[in-house]
Amino acid sequence: MPIMALADSQGILHWIEQSAPAVFFRQSIWLYPAVEIVHIIGFAILVGSAVLFDLRLLGMARKLPVTESIAHLIFWARISFLAVLPSGFILFMVEASSMAINPAFRLKLILIVLAGLNAAVFHRFTLKSIEEWNIDKMPPVSARIAGVISILLWFSVIACGRLIAYV
Repeated sequence: MPIMALADSQGILHWIEQSAPAVFFRQSIWLYPAVEIVHIIGFAILVGSAVLFDLRLLGMARKLPVTESIAHLIFWARISFLAVLPSGFILFMVEASSMAINPAFRLKLILIVLAGLNAAVFHRFTLKSIEEWNIDKMPPVSARIAGVISILLWFSVIACGRLIAYV
């Protein structure tokens, strides 16, 4: 990264960190921990929903239609995302300069993007054949691979989230 671009990004990060909302959250004894709790609970619901669906893709609970699983679990994943996104931004905002250079944080963001791409590929291609394996059949190899990749990515996201404080 050119020195000028790095200086510009550091200026923006410093500005974010010193903004009134960031200072407010950073100085609050109870609000910052509350935001962390919301973020963790949101992630638990998001990853829990994803893993439950992934287990269905791996062939568990075959009597439960995949289409119903998607309908139910995607609702909870979307709701939890509404908690995770703003709480994550607040957590970033409070320590923007150090978070931006933290390898665990950067890896966490990359893994989240990869998890999203994995889900997009699954929905775009594999899900087209859903009627063939919706109930009582083992999902196709492509669905099982997507499920394994998803579980590995989301567990890695959680690990990176914990590592942020230690790296």
